[in-house]
Amino acid sequence: MDIRKIKKLIEMLQESDLKEIEVSQGDESVRILRGGHNENNPVSSGMQTQLVQPADVLIDKVEEKKLEVGSAIKSPIVGTFYRKPSPDKDPFIKVGDSIEVGDVLCIIEAMKMMNEIKSDISGKILSIDVEDGEPVEFGQRIITIN
Repeated sequence: MDIRKIKKLIEMLQESDLKEIEVSQGDESVRILRGGHNENNPVSSGMQTQLVQPADVLIDKVEEKKLEVGSAIKSPIVGTFYRKPSPDKDPFIKVGDSIEVGDVLCIIEAMKMMNEIKSDISGKILSIDVEDGEPVEFGQRIITIN
């Protein structure tokens, strides 16, 4: 997680009445506590930033394994994910749909080009892991097929 985001979270916590904030992004998470102290590393301002502990990593890995049931369709490019061919049309796929090799799953817009993403396997849609209109990275899981 970017250090600038962590600093911004600390500032937001200081300006609010909250005692604790925890944010997860992908397989990373940060937990910030106000008024707590850690005997190994006391912080003079009364703020404590706790990055992922080994037990948390283990839990994340177990949850990640649960998510990996089925085959992942990953984004072949960086761009914006769209479930529909146009805003007034139905989505290409829904959770529970059966698909065949070559079926269009979604569109990823990159540099004003609309790129149809087609399935390279047959199966049933288990989950759509990205929201419509959300940016995606290269290699990011976008759809899970069983």
